[in-house]
Amino acid sequence: MNSEKTIEERLRSVIEEKFGLGVEMKPSTRFVEDLHFDSQDTLDLSMALEEEFGFEVQDEEMEKIDTFQSLVDYVTNKG
Repeated sequence: MNSEKTIEERLRSVIEEKFGLGVEMKPSTRFVEDLHFDSQDTLDLSMALEEEFGFEVQDEEMEKIDTFQSLVDYVTNKG
């Protein structure tokens, strides 16, 4: 079983590697407003999550994930 801290670390690593972001990911960091994600970035993140965590992420679910904390919660609950 994964601890939430481990999931946070893995998510930070995935986002940093995939998008080359050198920013501090706070729980309140917003993907669109703060990181300027567009629909292609969201799709890329979804595929990276599938690769890293081994489960499929539905488009409808991905649309609801707007902050780093909501992403951590989603992956924690999915695992």
